[in-house]
Amino acid sequence: MTQVVIENPIINSPFNEPGRHFRFTDDGITNEIVEDRRVSSYFVPIAQPRKKGGRQASLFETEWTQDRIEENALVNDIRRRVGMWRQGGYLGVTPTTARLLAYWTDPGREKKLFFCQIEALETAIYITEAARKFNDAWIENQLREANDTSNPGLPRTAFKMATGSGKTVVMAMLIAWHTLNKRANPQDARFSDAFLIVTPGITIRDRLRVLYPNDPQSYYRQRDIVPAHLTEQLGQAKIVITNFHGFGLREKVATGKLTRSILADGQASPFTETPDQ
Repeated sequence: MTQVVIENPIINSPFNEPGRHFRFTDDGITNEIVEDRRVSSYFVPIAQPRKKGGRQASLFETEWTQDRIEENALVNDIRRRVGMWRQGGYLGVTPTTARLLAYWTDPGREKKLFFCQIEALETAIYITEAARKFNDAWIENQLREANDTSNPGLPRTAFKMATGSGKTVVMAMLIAWHTLNKRANPQDARFSDAFLIVTPGITIRDRLRVLYPNDPQSYYRQRDIVPAHLTEQLGQAKIVITNFHGFGLREKVATGKLTRSILADGQASPFTETPDQ
């Protein structure tokens, strides 16, 4: 593969929809700029043959070329529909959502949000509030079908965002959107004011305290997620942040390891709570 040196890799503003990208060819990345947003896609890496000594080539020794690219068709179709809805003025949403979108996209904001953060919320909002009104129920149907193939009964929607793009801010925006809509219309089952946030460890758990509306470092105030007059309503949200270890089976009685081993006699420990418990 030809080695290309790109002197300035930053060719888009983080506050606007990307409008340029570097072209990929059969020889890999080039420094040629294409005046368009890159479509969502992924590479299918094919490692080089084993080298002498039986060592497998590393991920960085694979070829990232045009013929290895596969398009994320569903992502691009959803992105296209959300873009058309954005250009049409965010029709079909609740008054609360409309006010939030206007607040987040206000060109006069002092603390501007990244485009990718706003687009993440636009996508969630469109699927929840507007898609069916514009004959886009297929989005929800395809997401449900995808969930049923691997995790039936527990539907999931995921945002794939790059490191440094502000995922915690997006979490705060999601909580604000749900909570304020729920407070405005408690009967609307599309929204919730109760949230469980599960982290991979205690360090990240502690960092996410900024998602508590009453925390001194709350992102809702620091990042200006909601207008000041709505912070009291936001404070009524029920938020639990825990690390996943908290879901492990706990010991009901404090006993020594040897005692537990003897009494269990190879069976499940009588001192450990059951999954039902």
